[in-house]
Amino acid sequence: MKLPEARNRARDLRDRINHHNDLYYRAAAPEISDREYDLLVEELERLEAEFPQLKSADSPTARVGSDATEGFVSVPHRAPMLSISNTYSPDELQHFDESLHRALALPDDEVIEYNVELKIDGVAVSLVYEDGALARAVTRGDGAKGDDITTNVRTIKSIPERLAQRISGTLDVRAEIYFERSEFDRINEQRAREDLPPLSNPRNAATGTLKMLDTRVVAQRPLAYFAHGIGFTDVAKLPAKHSELMEFYDALGLRVNPHTKVVHGVAGMLSMVSAWEDRRTTLGYDTDGLVMKVNRRDWQRDLGVRSKSVRWAVAYKFSAEQAETILEEVTWQVGRTGAVTPVANLRPVHLAGTIVKRATLHNIDELGRLGIRVGDSVIIEKAGEIIPKVVRVLESRRSGAETPIHIPAHCPSCASELVRSDEEVALRCVNSACPAQVRERIRHYASRHAMDIDGLGEKIVDQLVEAGLINDISDVYKLTSAQLQELDRFAEKSADNLIKGIDDSRSRPLAQFLFGIGIRMVGESTAADLARHFGKLEKFRNTTFEELVAIDGVGDTVAKSIVEFLSHRENRELLDRLAAFGVHPAEDQSAAEREAHRSEIFDGRTFVLTGELEAMTRDKAKREVEKRGGTVSGSVSRKTSVVVAGENAGSKLTKAQELKITIWDEAQFVKALSQ
Repeated sequence: MKLPEARNRARDLRDRINHHNDLYYRAAAPEISDREYDLLVEELERLEAEFPQLKSADSPTARVGSDATEGFVSVPHRAPMLSISNTYSPDELQHFDESLHRALALPDDEVIEYNVELKIDGVAVSLVYEDGALARAVTRGDGAKGDDITTNVRTIKSIPERLAQRISGTLDVRAEIYFERSEFDRINEQRAREDLPPLSNPRNAATGTLKMLDTRVVAQRPLAYFAHGIGFTDVAKLPAKHSELMEFYDALGLRVNPHTKVVHGVAGMLSMVSAWEDRRTTLGYDTDGLVMKVNRRDWQRDLGVRSKSVRWAVAYKFSAEQAETILEEVTWQVGRTGAVTPVANLRPVHLAGTIVKRATLHNIDELGRLGIRVGDSVIIEKAGEIIPKVVRVLESRRSGAETPIHIPAHCPSCASELVRSDEEVALRCVNSACPAQVRERIRHYASRHAMDIDGLGEKIVDQLVEAGLINDISDVYKLTSAQLQELDRFAEKSADNLIKGIDDSRSRPLAQFLFGIGIRMVGESTAADLARHFGKLEKFRNTTFEELVAIDGVGDTVAKSIVEFLSHRENRELLDRLAAFGVHPAEDQSAAEREAHRSEIFDGRTFVLTGELEAMTRDKAKREVEKRGGTVSGSVSRKTSVVVAGENAGSKLTKAQELKITIWDEAQFVKALSQ
């Protein structure tokens, strides 16, 4: 492969990987399995190794991931919170063991001792204890920094506020927070009684719960956790082996998984794989593999880390659970961009803890690859144990009664003629007024990760579209309380609440707006990159392909999609209508503007805001600190630089006094902002 071709392929891979990162880390709705994702990353790594000039600081190969969420303070990890590489076969475990022998210069006949533990399918967090007291809880984030979720984690009763033994110094406990299946089922039963949509799966539910801004809701969802590792620590005389560290954790009152076991060499690791491949389904929580860790902690330190993963541990991923069933019908689903995709309607079958009735068939090419017919016996599995998909057809079971799948020529929603370009595999409805597209676009626009319109859920959108009250995004802003009260489900209070939610969305941040308007290939992280670059919506509207491809994180495919979106008359008119209805996204600062506001008083320092401020809201105070290069934390610790104490300041002020942290009153804070 020559450089120009490699450069185009690398851009395409980065676009696809970033798209799947958005779905996994932010939307908690992955479309592909871990293995399929790993293959994309591995191909990009090979290209960057062959053509070093293609490597960039923001390449997905240099990132652990990202789960940053608006409304939470981002704080740094004192020791990187890295990921673990995956393996999928006994041969790969053998290669892992051999690589460690080479790196440690061990003779071939020396057997390495491994600590093997279940890989819990949950949310990775850092629990930082200072002198035995819980000071901060942080998500993995991008590995270097994550979201401060301390207030939410404090609602998890099994996580001790203070360790059972007194220790001196900092202990960063790495843990996995998850839902027990029984609790997950109980929550969904309650949601069904309240006519709310069910949570998709335990891992996604745990992610969403920890990122809620209302701690009262978090407290009502009983999350669990297991401690499994260690980050930064200056605690003296910790155990020499990882297995002994877990025993130490247990003595401190931390929960560790009871199924952890020390084994010897490859044979020991494979015996654990064999023991748990089927037994894992008997657990009360989800697990998707085993983690093999070198037990000696001094060897862990000697082996060190790669750019985004440790060298001394590897995850063995279990094969996806499969089930056999019958394809009863294929229906065609219209997405918000007009893509029309086939959906398999199946004879209900139990798979990985749930009853599966539908599965994805992706596109027409996939139908051809599978050679599938209605009435076929098929094998389905959950990609990444989340999304059901058809993996193969059992042709030997055919009776002759099976029928070919009909490929539609017209949209199943609006009857418009479908088109398929040479550049993509999807069928597409090009009628922007298609009711199915309208519904999906409005649902997306109103969703929590986009414009976050409280009260405008899926069923309400359906009702509004069916009543003819909304035909595109801008119509949302024409709704009145009186109109809503004429519909089912609406009383005066609920109607007024929805109107307030709509009004509140008019000034959402530019990044949320760009994600919400539904430009193909523009996920949350790309929208954030665009908002940082352009700052204002008007600058974005006047961009060019050349300017877009020069932005870090935006490749040719994404740039082409954006230019195409902005070139369509109906999209330009939509943006004009939104502006006319008072939708003015909050501006994002350009890099130059951020640098201009940077202040030595705030730059690189951590602030805690407590009590009532008169001159500004707490949110505005937070923005002013961040604009000047500082960060705002929700809890006081030895790492806090300044506590800003307004009227009626409580326990945070008391703790700041105990730790002898600098305390400002509101007048000092306002004065510092003006300097």
